[in-house]
Amino acid sequence: MNDSIGSANIQTKLTRKQKEAVGLLSVGTFLEYFDLMLYVHMAVLLNELFFPKTDPFTTSLLSAFSFCSIFVFRPLGAIIFGYIGDNIGRKATIVITTFFMSISCIILANLPTYAEIGIAATWIITMCRLFQGMSSMGEIVGAEIYLTEILKPPIQYPIVMIIAIASILGGTFALSIAALSTSFGFNWRIAFWVGAGIALIGAVARTTLRETIDFADAKRKIKLSLEENKIAISILKDDPIYKEKAKKLTLLSLFFIQCGWPICFYFTYIHCGNILRNKFEYASEQVIHQNFLVSMIALTGYIIITFLCYKIHPLKILKFKVSLFIPFSLLTPYLLNNITSPSQLFAIQAFFVLFVLSTNPATPVLYTHIPVFKRFTYGSLIYAISRAMMYIITSFGIVYLTKYLGNWGIILILLPMSICFTLGILHFTKLEKESGCYY
Repeated sequence: MNDSIGSANIQTKLTRKQKEAVGLLSVGTFLEYFDLMLYVHMAVLLNELFFPKTDPFTTSLLSAFSFCSIFVFRPLGAIIFGYIGDNIGRKATIVITTFFMSISCIILANLPTYAEIGIAATWIITMCRLFQGMSSMGEIVGAEIYLTEILKPPIQYPIVMIIAIASILGGTFALSIAALSTSFGFNWRIAFWVGAGIALIGAVARTTLRETIDFADAKRKIKLSLEENKIAISILKDDPIYKEKAKKLTLLSLFFIQCGWPICFYFTYIHCGNILRNKFEYASEQVIHQNFLVSMIALTGYIIITFLCYKIHPLKILKFKVSLFIPFSLLTPYLLNNITSPSQLFAIQAFFVLFVLSTNPATPVLYTHIPVFKRFTYGSLIYAISRAMMYIITSFGIVYLTKYLGNWGIILILLPMSICFTLGILHFTKLEKESGCYY
């Protein structure tokens, strides 16, 4: 199913209401990812405050556990918010998740450290991270689907990319706060308070959003049809629009594509951060500083892609990226074995963020091939499961694979993921060609 077929559905400009929606969703996504990534990028500091001190290997495992904790309950969040999004509305989901993220930040800002309350601090912060992970899942998927459904190509592609840019900006800003905290003694608790306060304001502002056209129009047509024929609402369970299912191969292909981002992200920021600490004896503030520079490269790459996808079909851009990523990933273990300076590692990190394997800028293309009344549920569930599964496999996998196989063990994660990503892109390319939307 594709919502963007035919010249009548071409859009090149935004209406005033659409501009307002883009602004509200972008600011909200920025704040959500600032709140979410603040702990991720400050883990080198905060893990020392909220987790017991252990040997280096155990510390690596605790770091992996802390990182994964925000993703393991995302599938549950996907089921909850997917149901809300597909049955109540996209708008409701976006508002609710913003409120939830704010509550988590308030708790984090006031939580006593391990030295003050012991293991209770570890459990409480882990629960907060689980809560944040569930909320952030509904946030970004909700924003992307909302814009996908109120816009049409070609402007749909760069505008939905703005949500991705907002999430990168949120992470970059979180890194800058982390740098201030570690380098200049800036109180990190203030950052969580600021994030919580602005998130509350953003949630209230988002209540002014209108429901998406695709969702509202589909429900309106069914309701009118039932009223005209004097049919009870219970008959909807047999309605073909409600019962329409996405093809299994399409859902599997979307899953394959979604698996790319978590592996690239973990390798770039977490694994390479560990290399900086262990091989080059970088302090926490130096690791954070280098990761901040890497995030600026990532932001630059996303901005370039945003301009390109207005003229070039998003799937073509993804094909180009994966064609360069696969050979480079095969060389990565050799490069890691022979680097002699942090700047050389920075070059590897820069490549991974510039050619990161993710759904962007093809996110709206992928979602339009999922039935409208299943789009939020399937989209959020696949997003959540792929993140949870791949972050667990990657974080713990890299710890053990590099322990026994050295850097060559990384290929056992990168290569299968790259192949699956390619197969997913080829499937959606076929669907786009069949619908006449591939140019």
